[in-house]
Amino acid sequence: MPTAILAGPPVPGSSLEGDLRALGFDVRTAPGAPEARELIASAPAADRVALVDPRFVGHLHALRLALTDPRFPAAAVPGALTAQPEARPALLRALSALAADATPARTGAAEPHAAATAGAPARHDTEPPAPAPRFTTAPAGQDLADRAARALDADGTAVTRPELGSLVAAVPADAPAREQAAAEVAAVDDEAVRLRSAVKARDGFFTTFCVSPYSRYLARWCARRGLTPNQVTTASLVTALIAAACAATGTRGGYVAAGALLIFSFVLDCTDGQLARYSLQYSTMGAWLDATFDRAKEYAYYAGLALGAARGGDDVWALALAAMVLQSCRHFVDFSFNEANADSATAAADGKAVVGTPTSALSSRLDSVGWTVWTRRMIVLPIGERWAMIAVLTALTTPRTVFYALLVGCAFAACYTTAGRVLRSVTRRSVRTDRAARALADLADSGPLAETVARAARRPARALRGPLPFLIALAGGAAAVAMAAFGPLDSPVLVLGALVYVLTSGFVVARRMGGALDWLIPPVFRAAEYSTVLILAHRVDLPGALPAAFGLVAAVAYHHYDTVYRIRGGAGAPPRGLVRLLGGHEGRTLLVALLAALSTRAFDLPSALTVLACAVAVIALTESIRFWVSSGAPAVHDEGETA
Repeated sequence: MPTAILAGPPVPGSSLEGDLRALGFDVRTAPGAPEARELIASAPAADRVALVDPRFVGHLHALRLALTDPRFPAAAVPGALTAQPEARPALLRALSALAADATPARTGAAEPHAAATAGAPARHDTEPPAPAPRFTTAPAGQDLADRAARALDADGTAVTRPELGSLVAAVPADAPAREQAAAEVAAVDDEAVRLRSAVKARDGFFTTFCVSPYSRYLARWCARRGLTPNQVTTASLVTALIAAACAATGTRGGYVAAGALLIFSFVLDCTDGQLARYSLQYSTMGAWLDATFDRAKEYAYYAGLALGAARGGDDVWALALAAMVLQSCRHFVDFSFNEANADSATAAADGKAVVGTPTSALSSRLDSVGWTVWTRRMIVLPIGERWAMIAVLTALTTPRTVFYALLVGCAFAACYTTAGRVLRSVTRRSVRTDRAARALADLADSGPLAETVARAARRPARALRGPLPFLIALAGGAAAVAMAAFGPLDSPVLVLGALVYVLTSGFVVARRMGGALDWLIPPVFRAAEYSTVLILAHRVDLPGALPAAFGLVAAVAYHHYDTVYRIRGGAGAPPRGLVRLLGGHEGRTLLVALLAALSTRAFDLPSALTVLACAVAVIALTESIRFWVSSGAPAVHDEGETA
């Protein structure tokens, strides 16, 4: 059992020892810094450790935020400090320095302290709760936990101080201050604050007003029964798969059941993140499951609708694949833009700090008008609004209508968001950092063919300026898509567009991707590859071609999403060996064009696409699972797409 060390006797009437035990600590005592250091040094190496002043007065959830959040190496509130294994050496150095100080600054009697060790649960998700904290603190320098936190800061170890809002965390210096702090604690409902903080601060309209008001209570119900966020995430996936199976029946009753189950799956999808925030269960595995399962649920549902429509004699596989392509490309526009500008605040142009743009200024003015905030969040069709629309239309209309609505809505949202980001990019004078340029190069997913072209074209490619790299990439992608759409089938001519695409793709990645519009290049590659597969499968007009193409695009998209989540987690892109083995985006595009050009009745395209889809899925999934379940995989601290 993890251990907590109290330096001196507890304050009479204090509930601190019970609170520590409620958080999973075994409480012990030590008289001061030297003894606390010895006990912490003797604690198991894998345990979290903490220092807590026995005079601490505050809410249990304030202690929970300070002592049990697994995302931060070190965290503190007044009177309480925690350090995970990676921060323990720095804490031991700080305690050694404090113990060596023979005359520490004190304003009263010798202060008692607590030191604690605890294993930390883990999961994925968002930032800790917001507004500014209210503290009643002891005089500066009196508290060992606070002095150790300052020493860690001075040593270069970042100490996270969670924003507590109305929660109280105090080390009263005397009896009147203690009474005042206790009154402040009694005036605030700890559980109500905890429930509110379980909900993401920024969500879509549907999620905020139609789901979160009750899903937070479902999250608490799950927490009190020992359910984990990963279990709820898995339940959401299973529910969505059942919904897809209902849609695949092709009956009106099946469609109604599918719509209802899809909404319930989304409620569970919100609940898993709220449960993680409520119980502070964040983990690498949870982050990966939450991110990838959202895509698996939505695309499996598309397949279910296509199967259901086929039972009724309506072939909508092309629409289902088009919806998946469009939605995936939308995501990659988001990912690429965010990675390109994640550290733009530290970038500079001509030696001057980056400043805002007319577009961002207009956005800020619109945000000051309440209704425009919700309107702008809704028109980008986030996952909550999108799934609600899909569910209602499934129950009331036909799969074809569902896909038409999806394509129109997602196309409008893509144009709206992309136009705004392009305006920001061309009006904002900034220098892209090396980290951002590297992330864009990794998101490009270039294979051996593009690498070969890049090596040969490195010198002339350096002369590319302004929007030229993006325009060249766009022209190459357009050549591949146009030849797939209009080139003669069963003819080597069909390959010409893909060859142009290989050359242009290698040329534009031969240089540092630091241009203002270079963030558009990876989404162009995604659109070109996915669209080529879609068009060729549609044109061959053979049974099974479009379902096989759907599977291939889904497998490749998983690989691309996996790349994004690794970069977001700070682990960099997948190994180059994996990217080369999968052929890169340009290699797969050329291969599909070759298969279409050489396909015959004996060697048909549907069979070839099925084999390719299986190969990509097995290779990408095997490496992805190996990485994310390994102990060295970093945690991702957000939930990806806004709910």
